[in-house]
Amino acid sequence: MGARYAQALFDLALENNELAAVEADLKSIKAMSADSADLRTLIASPAFAADDKAKGLLAIAEAAGFNATTRKFLGLLSANHRVSALSSIIVSFQSLSAAHRGVVSAEVVTAVPMTAAQSKGLAAALRASLGKDPEIETRVDPAILGGVKVRVGSRLYDASLKSKLDSLKFALKRA
Repeated sequence: MGARYAQALFDLALENNELAAVEADLKSIKAMSADSADLRTLIASPAFAADDKAKGLLAIAEAAGFNATTRKFLGLLSANHRVSALSSIIVSFQSLSAAHRGVVSAEVVTAVPMTAAQSKGLAAALRASLGKDPEIETRVDPAILGGVKVRVGSRLYDASLKSKLDSLKFALKRA
């Protein structure tokens, strides 16, 4: 469902020459959502009426100085009761935008923050593997214990210590 809304927003932003501004706004919403449990609740909970979701999202958009297209889009999502799909819409939009720019989006999850050298090495490895320049978004998740998880599109490359330990635990249970 998010792909259709993302495509519509992408086409509109491209047509109005606002692609970079809209993408920056969506990245901001994604970051705000990651940092705020209250915002995540507002977005996901069916307990809030569409009008309340619209007021909350538009207040955030106003305070953050979002582009008019982004603000109208958030209002449309609220009116159509599709705010809960916002995170999938953002992911789809970012993929469309990356494809338009000729790069590939990669989400990297590590247990600890990567150094600049590690980031450069990972970018080079992804460039060699994918044949395109990667646009890397990093996230730290101590729960993976160590290693790295890389998501490119629908593919997940999981070299985390947690997944290796889980595999070992499963193998020992079967033995």
